Amino acid sequence: MQAYDASFKRQLEAMGLDVSAAQREQLLAYLGLLAKWNRAYNLTAVRDPAEMIPRHLLDSLSILPWIGDGPLLDVGSGPGLPGIPLAIMRPQLAVTTLDSNGKKTRFQQQVKLELGLENLQVIHGRVEQCQSGPFEQIVSRAFASLSDMLEWTGHLCSETGVFLAMKGLYPEAELEQLPPGYQLRASHRLQVPDTEGERHLLILGGIPESSANATAPDELGRA
Repeated sequence: MQAYDASFKRQLEAMGLDVSAAQREQLLAYLGLLAKWNRAYNLTAVRDPAEMIPRHLLDSLSILPWIGDGPLLDVGSGPGLPGIPLAIMRPQLAVTTLDSNGKKTRFQQQVKLELGLENLQVIHGRVEQCQSGPFEQIVSRAFASLSDMLEWTGHLCSETGVFLAMKGLYPEAELEQLPPGYQLRASHRLQVPDTEGERHLLILGGIPESSANATAPDELGRA
């Protein structure tokens, strides 16, 4: 994977991310393990490591500016995206990944072992049955609709926590169907080098009682 280091460094610089050489090495080591395991276990539809860098690594890292300090849950993590890249970049952040697919969580456990990610916890199970937490941040990447995400993971989020949903096209219809008690707090257009199509991050949270009549989500501007 070292053959990709120079181009990977340029891409990270284009995103304005401060990534050390050691972190780049870990990220590419994770990519190497993903490419190796993918040949036998079909962890991702993306086969080419060069394509995995923007589609998986850079896409996951694009939300770093909006990641806080509280415990984070990556729900429907698959092969560890975006949870493992975030754990590499934020070694002081407690990151938990959750997925119902055993081969994918076994892969994540191997990554944790080989890369020494002490801040990473991997859970194999269904989100509805998970009793961990509470978490200050719950992130999903192509996991479910906004409504389903909030309903399935609401019991895992702290009262002050937020939900970070990574989406492609801006999900106007999904926002109109949010469950009662939740609102859109912010949205950001993500910039991912060498990828086509739109990427957005939507930050959602509960509606405080004191602001129940505050600005409605559809009045918020897109960043």
